[in-house]
Amino acid sequence: MNNNLGFMGGLYAISEWIMKFSLINLFWILFNIPIIFLLLNLLFIEQKEALPFLLIPIILLMPILFFPATTAMFGMVKGWISKDEGSSHLFKSYWGYYKENYKRSALIGLILTIAWMIWAADVYYFFNDNNSIMMFLFIIMGIILYVFSINLFSVTVHYHMKLFTALKNTLLLTIGSPVLFIAVAISSGVVLYISLNVFRVFLPFLTGSLITFLSFSAFYRNHLNSIEKTKK
Repeated sequence: MNNNLGFMGGLYAISEWIMKFSLINLFWILFNIPIIFLLLNLLFIEQKEALPFLLIPIILLMPILFFPATTAMFGMVKGWISKDEGSSHLFKSYWGYYKENYKRSALIGLILTIAWMIWAADVYYFFNDNNSIMMFLFIIMGIILYVFSINLFSVTVHYHMKLFTALKNTLLLTIGSPVLFIAVAISSGVVLYISLNVFRVFLPFLTGSLITFLSFSAFYRNHLNSIEKTKK
């Protein structure tokens, strides 16, 4: 009897967590609908001349939609992991994090969007130039920029720092914490691979929230380890 109760309790807990992950992933998608619509249109584009008419709006929307929505998702996960969940109403909590960090997220989004545009332009140039060595270097730089971007979301929701300080500390964290770097890069790669090649149903329901949860979990563990080291 107790075993059955324990099993059902565990099943309920798992179902509850899946629901939480799915809902914040759907909230994230909801706040990014214009960008997703434009990205889907990119898949069916036939003439290269029409490319700028889709890319330019996507670039302009990234700082004001994608980054605030993603920061809100990191804020939700931070609350779960640090046991500071706030409101039990998921959408109310998500909206609260979205409003609280909007201006800061949009500014960070502007900086990162410019960085990613420069990276993408360089990759496009060297891809057409068939320079395999430079392409390899820019792939490595892309991975570093990705981990930096993910860590910046974690730093933004966890610390109350000025923008320049947050950028500097995120850079030091990205370069100076190899275990965190590997954890973020590999966990994101595995989730993306599974979502794109094995279980595509993950994309609308779990991909973003899983990457966020695994990335912030690694960040938070690194944060706790740093605190322990300072106490010794």
